[in-house]
Amino acid sequence: MANIDKAIMSLSLDEEEDVPFVVPNLPKYCSCEKNVMSIMDRTLNPECQNMADLSWICQGKWQVYNRVRGVALSNRWVERPPEDYLKFMPVWIQIRNIPVNYYTEASIYDLVDIIGKVEEIAFDPEKPQSKDYVRVKVKFDVSKPVRISKAVILPTEETTTVWYDFKRIQKCCYNC
Repeated sequence: MANIDKAIMSLSLDEEEDVPFVVPNLPKYCSCEKNVMSIMDRTLNPECQNMADLSWICQGKWQVYNRVRGVALSNRWVERPPEDYLKFMPVWIQIRNIPVNYYTEASIYDLVDIIGKVEEIAFDPEKPQSKDYVRVKVKFDVSKPVRISKAVILPTEETTTVWYDFKRIQKCCYNC
């Protein structure tokens, strides 16, 4: 027992100087060229979504079995990512149930501005509308939840609900 006490007492709590590792600027250390045709993906809810399963899901969706290789990276995907790196993505939305008396470009713009920054509105008030929706492209902030509807109070004090249908976004979680 005395030997153990002596050994513990002789341990030093002084940390040795931590010398950073310098990555050599050589091709064998850089994966940029090898991954030039890669798709980078980010889960919207990383606490609940398993990144390791994503490559298996993608193989089925894209029908490229045995050709997809997934690598779960940390939050730092590039050397110096900007503050909003992969935070926004362009998304087409269909807006439904706009009241007929308010089917104007101004109304559409303001209803979409709730979702994200408007990039393009596929609407011409001079042409007949053959669809029951208006298509709008927005710059969507992926850190915010997907909104499927919005209550709207009209100048007549009536209330209606406008519906948003996000194109090419699957498995939306409406709980978090």
